[in-house]
Parts: sequence; C-alpha cells; structure tokens
Amino acid sequence: MMLPSWYRSLADHALAGEAPDDAVCEQILSDPSVNLLQLIDAAFEVRNHHWGRKVRLHVLNNAANGRCPEDCSYCSQAKSSDVDIEEYPMKSADEILAEAELAHRNGAFRYCLVMSGRGPSAARTREIASVVRQIKASFPLEVCVSAGLLDDAKAAVLADAGLDRLNHNLNTAEERYGDICTTHTYQDRIATLGAARRHGIETCSGLIAGMGEEPAELVEIAKTLRSLGTESIPINFLLPFEGNPVGEPVHLTPDYCLRVLCLFRFVNPSAEIRIAAGREYHLRSMEALSLYPANSLFLDGYLNAPGSSTERTLQMITDAGFEIDADQSAGDLLAAASATSSAVPSPASSAVPGAELVTVRSGSRLKTLDELRPARTRR
Repeated sequence: MMLPSWYRSLADHALAGEAPDDAVCEQILSDPSVNLLQLIDAAFEVRNHHWGRKVRLHVLNNAANGRCPEDCSYCSQAKSSDVDIEEYPMKSADEILAEAELAHRNGAFRYCLVMSGRGPSAARTREIASVVRQIKASFPLEVCVSAGLLDDAKAAVLADAGLDRLNHNLNTAEERYGDICTTHTYQDRIATLGAARRHGIETCSGLIAGMGEEPAELVEIAKTLRSLGTESIPINFLLPFEGNPVGEPVHLTPDYCLRVLCLFRFVNPSAEIRIAAGREYHLRSMEALSLYPANSLFLDGYLNAPGSSTERTLQMITDAGFEIDADQSAGDLLAAASATSSAVPSPASSAVPGAELVTVRSGSRLKTLDELRPARTRR
C-alpha cells in the first residue's frame, strides 16, 4: 500500500498548480496498491479548494439531431452507425427558449446546445448566435454550444453574441484518433478549440473513456487539455449501443471510472470536471463518490442516451452533502422535480419495470422523441 505521504504529495502538488509526472498518473489508474478511498480524499481536497462543495448542473439540448456526415464510430448519430435514432433539423428558437426555461427551473447553471453535423454554415452560425442572444437576454444561464468544426470567422460571430463556452471534445489520444474517425482529424478539433480561445470564448473539451485506450493515452489527454488551458472537461464513459462500430466498453469498472476522475482533477486542478455520459451505467452503486473529484454533472441525459431522473440526481447530490449551484434552494428544486415526475411519467418508467435503473445496468437505450423535445411534450 502507498504511504499517506504519497496521497498528501498528490494533493499538495495539485494545490500548487503542478501536475503529477506521467509515471504517477499511470499509477493512479493502474496500481492496485493505490487505495481508492485515500485517492478520492486527496482529489476532494483539491476540488474543495477550487469549488467548495458546490455542484454545477448542465442541461444538454439536442438542438439538431442525426443526419451527421461524420463517421465517429462511438456516436449513434454518425453516418457509420446503424442505430435507428430520431432525426430532425435545428429546432425553432421558440422551442429552444422553452427548453431553456425548463432547464433553468430544474436548477441548470449552464445550458448546452448541441447540433449534429460536421460544422455550421455561415448562415447557421448566425442563427445559432441569434438564439444564444435570446437565451442570455431571457434567463440567468451560461450557454455552451457544440456545433462541430469552427473557424475564426464563425467563432467571432458566436463570441459577439455573448457565447460563454464552446464544446469540442478531443475524445481520445492523438495516435488513436484515426481508429475512431476518418472524416476529420484530431488537429481539426485542436484548431476549433484554438479559434474559440482566440475570440475570448472559454473552451469545454473532454474525452470518452472505454474505447480500448491504454492508461498512458488517458494521461496524454489529461495533459493535453491542461496545456490548452481547458476550463471545462466532460468525462464520458462509453455507453454500448448495438449498431455503433465501437460498441462494448472496455475496462470500465466503478473503481477505474473513479480513478479516471481523480486523475483529471490532479492534472487539471482548477478545471470544471464534469461527470458526463455513462455515470449511472458504469459507476452504479458508487456514483455518489464521483462528486468528490468532480464538481459538475449533466441533468436530464446526454447526447444519445437518457440519464437518471432529475429527482434522483438532485437527491444524490444533497444526500452526499453537496450543494447545488443554482438560484433556487435544493429543497425547492427537489419539490418541483418530484411534482413533475408525478405529473409526467418518464418514457422509461412507462415501458420498463424498475426503470430508474434502466441506464444503470440493465442496458443503455436511446432518448425517445419526448426526451429529445421536452418543451413540446409538456405544453
């Protein structure tokens, strides 16, 4: 077993803004002599220093779904996937604003607009910018956009609209990138993040663990994001969807997932580390422990899959002794979520016995149209 001084050193270096060397990073992920609870405790000290006990909630809006010409082999919306998904073009501004209102009522700190496709045209970029302006004028929400590849001209339009963050995930290590996508390159993604940063937009970029990568490759991604000054790092754990070229997750035990979260906290001590897709499915009964290294999570599902109910997620946060970073109190948010879940049964709960666990272990499923377009469902 590692001595207490080893864990103390991890925390001290991170608090001083220093990243562990590669050998120590790989130990965090792979060395069985590294005690998980002591590791989490050290990571929490760093998280607590920068973020206290607050948890930021993000709500993702599938603003345009499917019909993507890219061949990202992990994604159900890609042209290379045989998954039967709900496809639709960009939602109207009214629908997006109605969903922004729902997100704010549910306690969202940040509202994430995601558009499928290689990247927006100049006209589509102006349309997105208009929607961003309307959201910012209507609700006290920070806004993030994920719209594919962008150049400087398009980044400038979004910056002028007041966009807070641009998401573009690196997803995997540079040498592995060609194995999961051939229609664009790792450097294309780096260039998009650079365009955002040059125009004063914060960057959100993360990864998908479980695609067969080695621990050293996860270390590389963590350190690349550090070198890029990435403010927000969503950590996804691959969900299995039959029909995707990359289907079955590799090595994603709850223990390993928690080690990944700790690694990214030590390497990127002040970043917003977000528990993204797969937290329910892979962390299972240890899900609440993810809040100790990470300080944000997605509410109401992910890009292709639903998550646990809003009520369950809020309850998990408060039960673990953390605070929700929102205008409303945790009690008010929970009461509203409980009332909503009683009035509007989730598609999963009407179809699957024990549905609250549907994304935990019985299998992953795609979002239904009602989950993709909640504003239309609740009118």
